[in-house]
Amino acid sequence: MGYVRVDEFWTKEQKLQHLESIDSFKDIKWESIEPDAKHNWLLEGLHTEYEDFIPLGTKEAKSTDGIAAYAIFKLYSGGVKTSRDSWAYNFNSDELTKNIQTTISFYNDHILRYKNREDKELDINNFVNSDNHQISWSDGLKAFVKREIYIAFDNQYLRHSIYRPFIATFLYFDKYLNERRYQFPYISPTSKIEDENRFICVTGIGAQQSFATLISKIIPDLNFMGIGTVPQWFSFYTYDEEGNNRQENITDWALEKFQTHYQDPKITKWDIFHYTYALLHHPQYRQRYAANLKRELPRIPFAPEFHPFAISGKCLTEIHINYEQQPEYRLKHIENKDLPIDWRVEKMRLSKDKTQIKYNDFLTLTGIPPETFEYKLGNRSALDWIIDQYQVSTDKRSGITNDPNRLDEEEYIVRLIKQVITVSLETVKIVKGLPDLGLPKD
Repeated sequence: MGYVRVDEFWTKEQKLQHLESIDSFKDIKWESIEPDAKHNWLLEGLHTEYEDFIPLGTKEAKSTDGIAAYAIFKLYSGGVKTSRDSWAYNFNSDELTKNIQTTISFYNDHILRYKNREDKELDINNFVNSDNHQISWSDGLKAFVKREIYIAFDNQYLRHSIYRPFIATFLYFDKYLNERRYQFPYISPTSKIEDENRFICVTGIGAQQSFATLISKIIPDLNFMGIGTVPQWFSFYTYDEEGNNRQENITDWALEKFQTHYQDPKITKWDIFHYTYALLHHPQYRQRYAANLKRELPRIPFAPEFHPFAISGKCLTEIHINYEQQPEYRLKHIENKDLPIDWRVEKMRLSKDKTQIKYNDFLTLTGIPPETFEYKLGNRSALDWIIDQYQVSTDKRSGITNDPNRLDEEEYIVRLIKQVITVSLETVKIVKGLPDLGLPKD
């Protein structure tokens, strides 16, 4: 097959100008290409040794319930797809409760009316009241109306969630009001397991952003790293839907592989989990296999040494999971003395030189070290995510306001900014200290 390409960063005008400059189809210099064994036609940047590494997870491992699972993890999942984020998420649990109770009441009213409808052939799309200030309909929710299923509010479904990197919020985790929960009823079925389970996120196949990874212990959103990728999550434990029958999600096959390769029977599954997390951060791995990582889920090579990666991965896990307990980086406060003390955020702004944040009219935070922005998750640094997400926003459709300010902890956001800077600097330090992977240099 013939193939030709132009620079991917050309503008529309440059591309059109290039086409106009071609007089004939025959003048185009075509490159002959052939597909590989996986039917990939465009092979630029792909490295064949990647296929020899251990898969992080496979569809076969998921479908066989871990039997003959030739991968590190048996089960993996996308995050929660609510199809009604403004209703199902909120920084304030009381506001979330109020919003959910409003939409449940409105929904249940439809059940009664649907039972008593005169036209039994009436299309459900023509039946429901699409008042955006009362509900956000989806195909799944309409199907529950047709099945005449009532929904009851339950406090146990109010769960901690991580909506975007380092953005903690509340989620109403419910099989009716979340369009898709994927495998998270088995990864994080109850709040009781949040202190023991951990799950590693990796950017999804075909992601527009560069590869990234982060760990969590609370339920993530489907678009955790923004639009343009559907990250996949790999947990250490899985459970039944009641939170019982805890199972290790790392395969015995993977444990044997690592113990045999390193001739070390003391390697544990937690060691492998931490080793994997560190390796996914390695700049050599990300750079060399950037194209491979866009085509398929990560595959994990054996580093020359195991334990330095396991130790570093455990350190990364601790600071990323417990980011709200990290020391506060010392920023300088510039306060407007003409205004009263004010810790409330409406919308923060980062200066062009990225050295300071205008927190509000009263406060500006200065002295941000440039290394902070080396720690990226997708197209944004960790600090960029905080600045982008911690703002008061009102959803245009529903009219619901989501306010991150805490009345019981007014300085929370200022403290969080400083802690995330510490996390960023420590992450960069640990990653730069990772040993050489011994990858090919070609």
